[in-house]
Amino acid sequence: MRVTPTRTDEREKPVTSEPSGRERDGATEAFVAHRNLLFTVAYEMLGSAADAEDVLQETWLRWAGVDLTEVRDRRAYLVRITTRQALNRLRTLGRRKESYVGSWLPEPLLTTPDVAEDVELADSVSMAMMLVLETLTPTERAVFVLREVFDLGYDEIAEAVEKSPAAVRQIAHRARAHVAARRPRGVVSAAESRQALEAFRRAVETGDLQGLLDILSPDVVLLGDGGGVKQAVLRPVTGRDKVARLVLGGLLKHAASLSLGPAQVNGYPALVVHLDGALDTVVAVRLDEGRITGLYAVRNPEKLSHMRRETALRR
Repeated sequence: MRVTPTRTDEREKPVTSEPSGRERDGATEAFVAHRNLLFTVAYEMLGSAADAEDVLQETWLRWAGVDLTEVRDRRAYLVRITTRQALNRLRTLGRRKESYVGSWLPEPLLTTPDVAEDVELADSVSMAMMLVLETLTPTERAVFVLREVFDLGYDEIAEAVEKSPAAVRQIAHRARAHVAARRPRGVVSAAESRQALEAFRRAVETGDLQGLLDILSPDVVLLGDGGGVKQAVLRPVTGRDKVARLVLGGLLKHAASLSLGPAQVNGYPALVVHLDGALDTVVAVRLDEGRITGLYAVRNPEKLSHMRRETALRR
């Protein structure tokens, strides 16, 4: 469908000539200024930091050849390029997930402290929310992220996803309803998350089965992501008793070489598990009404590279 460009958000234009040195400098400056924002857009759409980085490279290659004199809003233009590249990558990623061994979990990020201070941003990149976003179609996910997280106008989003503004409004309504039915029932504070994780850690380290049962919801779900490289549960494990016994049994057999410590992951407190001093697992949780309803254990080594340095996210 053809969409008429708005005054503030232009279509991507073909390169007509080699950019001048001043234009290249301007392109670099704009890209660097918005890089963290573009990474956040790509990551929220993909759930994969590695793929988000690839999208940024593709965005830069296209941006570097744009005639900046034709661009009124550089931020909007860059977001549009990133969104289109992320949508292409998301469809490829979907096919890759179909052959993935076991459960697929988002790639955890060791985030900077300011992410937690932005409550809406932290909620949008939390592991619990990222898993909810996985249930949307690619276009629904793009529209939801751009509208609800980055507060873009419907006309801007229409340009990015190549739909009419009217269609985007319908998609946004459908995506909001879908997310509302699946997201945690309320925004959880960092203090609540820390308290729950501390109770979880203490119960695991002491082998306190009852203490673990007390912090887990009756219908808690455990998901493990080993990617076929590390041992992990291949299917979701549901129920407080099953999850508690599986967690204690799995961790206590490595008690002599195991340590659990706190970390800021995707804007919220989480636990990192080290075995013999090496990072082995990142454990994030979903909380509802003070109890853990979701346990997400990422063990796939390919997904732990962004736990070695902090990642800055921006809206």
